[in-house]
Amino acid sequence: MDDMLKKFYEEHIHDDEEIRLCVDGSGYFDVRDKEDRWIRIHLHAGDMIILPAGIYHRFTLDKEKYIIARRMFVGEPVWTPHNRPCDDRESRKEYVSKLEK
Repeated sequence: MDDMLKKFYEEHIHDDEEIRLCVDGSGYFDVRDKEDRWIRIHLHAGDMIILPAGIYHRFTLDKEKYIIARRMFVGEPVWTPHNRPCDDRESRKEYVSKLEK
């Protein structure tokens, strides 16, 4: 489990939306704001989070150290994380462009 947590805690992006439903337990998603500062989002059972393609993020457990979360996909599932830095990826460029508008 520690190896899996380390993997999720590495800051990364996806080329597609990340849609997560917390079924049971709880944990934290950290995302970057426009000034590149962390925003911590605490998910609990019943919460859903949708992270846009290209947003830097990471995940970790809270003090309960337990979560069941489902990832949902639009179309064909793509699980590939791209660790930071990856500002040259098209999904990141599109995300940053939308932020600037």
